[in-house]
Amino acid sequence: MQNSKSLRLRCWIEVNGKKFFGPGPAQLLRLIDECGSITEAAKQMNLSYKKAWDLVNNINAQAQKPFVTLKKGGEKGGGATLTPTGKKVIGEYEVLTQKLNKVLQSHKTILKSI
Repeated sequence: MQNSKSLRLRCWIEVNGKKFFGPGPAQLLRLIDECGSITEAAKQMNLSYKKAWDLVNNINAQAQKPFVTLKKGGEKGGGATLTPTGKKVIGEYEVLTQKLNKVLQSHKTILKSI
């Protein structure tokens, strides 16, 4: 029987020893940027609104500058947008992830030894 093997790596940022930003928050922020809504982004990730809200709130509170700007509901409803800081961090995180994946691909031969 042939075993399926893969080489994987997860990268995240810690602040004071606690996870601050990684793949999940990055995906949430990308979706907020696309949808303009925490609610819609949460639905697409199968997250509760509260979990998504808590992630956004935590990121905004711990970062030097907020990543997400929230607009209260009204006649046309509320919304959420990424700040320039949020967009910059997402872009840099994606570049880092791509570089790490290239490194992993260059070391796939290790799987032949397992």
